[in-house]
Amino acid sequence: MKLSEIAGILDGDIEGSRDTEITGAGKIESAKGDQITFISNPLYEKYYETTSAGCVIVSREFEPSKVRSDIPLLRVDDPYIAFVKLLELFEEENEEGEGISDSAVIDENCELGEGIYIGEFVRLGRESRVGDGTRIYHNCTIGKGVVIGKNCLVYSNVSIYDNCRLADNIIIHSGTVIGSDGFGFAKQSDGSYKKIPQTGNVVIGNNVEIGSNTSIDRATIGSTVIGNGVKIDNQVQIAHNVEIGENTVIAAQAGIAGSSRIGKRCMIAGQAGIVGHISICDDVIIGASVGVSKSITEPGIYTGYRAKPSKEDLRQEVRIRNLEALEKRLKAIEERIQKI
Repeated sequence: MKLSEIAGILDGDIEGSRDTEITGAGKIESAKGDQITFISNPLYEKYYETTSAGCVIVSREFEPSKVRSDIPLLRVDDPYIAFVKLLELFEEENEEGEGISDSAVIDENCELGEGIYIGEFVRLGRESRVGDGTRIYHNCTIGKGVVIGKNCLVYSNVSIYDNCRLADNIIIHSGTVIGSDGFGFAKQSDGSYKKIPQTGNVVIGNNVEIGSNTSIDRATIGSTVIGNGVKIDNQVQIAHNVEIGENTVIAAQAGIAGSSRIGKRCMIAGQAGIVGHISICDDVIIGASVGVSKSITEPGIYTGYRAKPSKEDLRQEVRIRNLEALEKRLKAIEERIQKI
């Protein structure tokens, strides 16, 4: 597109040539002459003097230290949000068209919406439903009775087990498994373990995104529930009967054990571990590699080996760091006492 078209889409003002042809987006450090980039963080303003980009999106208040007549500026209210909108536009241009591949297998009594795409070697189980505008890429397996809502995006090699329910505008990245059996075993008198049947499902709300190679287990009875607006990173484990509240975000390699409840608007950092059968209230931030062994009832930031309020954890860390100095002072006092 010409820069003038992009300015119209982003409601921006151009300084420089309006006829610059833009074919894609790039990083400000390495963008080429037909790519557009942006500056929203002051740390990146230094690259403006050396970038080879065809255009730079900046804030309306941006004042370059060096004026460059060879690179147009596109001034907008929020450069970061504007760039995100532009990336969405470029992504739409690269999507596959509508239709169903000849190699896809559609079982009986399936309901397929309008404007959908189903890729090669996809299997839809009987009585499954796919909503309008949803796209299911190659090699996905969708079990019987599964419901997938409107405008969802299911990337290649995703498996969704029987009877799971997905609402609208959901993105699931490659390698993720939805609805696998929960880790449920009963120990018997001889020391062996008997598998507990996992008869429930997974229910996922609107506007959820799930990263690659993540596992969300089906409930033993009832449903594992992922609320509206939840964002889950790659390689996350969510066990059976877990409930996650709206707009909570979970970073990579976190693990949540069975029947735990996570509140709304929580942030769970990478490699955090949450034991089963506890509750975490709304608006809690759990730091990286934190082990949560009991319920959290007060909003706030929790860090440390065993999750505790961040200020308490920091005070304890200071005490530990001061132990060597305290030991030296104690020895000095002992020596003075002995001399007396």
